[in-house]
Amino acid sequence: MGTIKAVCVSDIRGIQKKDVTSAQLQVGWGISGDAHGGNWHRQVSLLSYEKVEAFNRLGAEVLPGAFGENLVVSGFDFRSLPVGTKLRCNEALLEITQIGKECHQHCQIYHKMGDCIMPREGVFAKVLHGGTVAVGDEMVLVEDDPKPAFRAAIVTLSDKGAAGDRIDRSGEIIRTRLIEAGYEITEQIILPDDRAEIEPVLRRLADENRVNLILTTGGTGFSVRDVTPEATLAVAERNAPGISEAIRQNSMQITKRAMLSRGVSVIRGQTLMINLPGSPKAVQESLDYLLPELDHGLQILLGSAEECAR
Repeated sequence: MGTIKAVCVSDIRGIQKKDVTSAQLQVGWGISGDAHGGNWHRQVSLLSYEKVEAFNRLGAEVLPGAFGENLVVSGFDFRSLPVGTKLRCNEALLEITQIGKECHQHCQIYHKMGDCIMPREGVFAKVLHGGTVAVGDEMVLVEDDPKPAFRAAIVTLSDKGAAGDRIDRSGEIIRTRLIEAGYEITEQIILPDDRAEIEPVLRRLADENRVNLILTTGGTGFSVRDVTPEATLAVAERNAPGISEAIRQNSMQITKRAMLSRGVSVIRGQTLMINLPGSPKAVQESLDYLLPELDHGLQILLGSAEECAR
């Protein structure tokens, strides 16, 4: 259980927020009147009161909202809570969607202290149910289902798709099949075949959004622009070659050209990344083969199942 210490908003992005003591949480937006609200996954930002106080003892002397946070709450070490954690305050219900964030431009606090706690201690959430929150209100953790759905992201790699010149049929097939299998889709993204754009997105999805599974489609062939395997390997911490080898072996029974696929499968933290082909037909065939065995692998990765032999 925690207590709200400050409720902060700003009407312009990129500036420090001010404590307004109370505000309305709005589904599909965030905090009414706050510039960072919107139909995205980072609707509300939260920061631990204890972390702010510890930072102030080092000489920071910051006021609530100085880090751009919306809610300052005592009693929680937000960094230790997994993505998907639900928090209730009065009628309002939040779900944590991201842990920390990448700092692209150092703020005034960093220039003064040589450090800033928001990139590593702050968390972000979306509003599941609206309501009023105010200083002094209690916030509690909400117990979730014992077996929550795996969280997945879909990344389509296609120059034409990113330019709007091609319909993303493969991405939609993946989305449909994952939803049917009980997965929660957190993001579906189309990117050009460019490592400089692909790699940071894969890192963000794994490190900040903490998705359990990333399925990519496209960019696994021999073309000079086919760089999906290289981008995936660049962010990998461990290799999981058996998955892609099995997909190729199964596809070889359908077409010998499956041997030309360079797709890889890797692990980063507790996120499994799998490169699927770009062809809608090949994606469908790969998922037919892959999905029945995937749950067990993810359970092992997340520590909720043991290795077993049949």
